[in-house]
Amino acid sequence: MSRRCELTAKGPLVGHKVSHSNIKTKRRFLPNLCNVTFISDALGRNVRLRVSTNALKSVDHNGGLDAYLLKARADLLSPRALELKRQIEKKKAEAPAAKAG
Repeated sequence: MSRRCELTAKGPLVGHKVSHSNIKTKRRFLPNLCNVTFISDALGRNVRLRVSTNALKSVDHNGGLDAYLLKARADLLSPRALELKRQIEKKKAEAPAAKAG
């Protein structure tokens, strides 16, 4: 499983561990990932994603998973999240058509 956030595409960064004697050795800074179950109002089901805690705060700030995915750029999303975005857009487009007809 890759160490990459499915919503924000945050991944590992590379830097140096610097000792007291100023010796620099390579190290990796890993993103703070957690498995989270989101509730999609448009789809009417739960969705499990592996996201960073930063993305978790962003989803909460934007008003839920549906609102966040609709605002998010497609090139940052994982294939699973991109498929969810397409499904949500399709459901949102069907809702006004069902009310009108």
